[in-house]
Amino acid sequence: MMSVLTKRADFLAANRGLRVARPGFVLLVRPNGLDTMRYGITVTKKIGNAVVRNRMKRRFRALLREMLPTAGLAAHDHVLIGRDSGVERDFAKLREELAMALSRAAQGKGDPPRRPRSPRR
Repeated sequence: MMSVLTKRADFLAANRGLRVARPGFVLLVRPNGLDTMRYGITVTKKIGNAVVRNRMKRRFRALLREMLPTAGLAAHDHVLIGRDSGVERDFAKLREELAMALSRAAQGKGDPPRRPRSPRR
C-alpha cells in the first residue's frame, strides 16, 4: 500500500533521512514508523514555469508508481526533489537513476549530508 505525503512536517522530516543525489533528482528516504510506504515530490520554483514543473512532477509520479512497489523500502517515506537537469532528461535514464538511487538507499549508502545554509539576513 502506498500513500502520498501531504504535510510539510513530513517533507521536513524526510530531509533528516538518507539522501541520494542523482543528476535529475535528489531522493530522500526516511523510516516513517508506519506500516505503509509513502512518497512525495517537490519541484521548486527555481525550475522553469508552472508547465515545466507540472510535467516534471507527472514524470516523477509515473516513475514512483511504477518502481516503489517493487524497489521501494517498506515503512519508509520517499521524497523526490526535482533538479534543473531532470526536466528534459530521458525517461528511461530517469528510471535507471531511480533504480540505482533506491538500491543505494536500501543498502544504507547515502551521500554526505549537505552543509547547513548560512542564516538569511
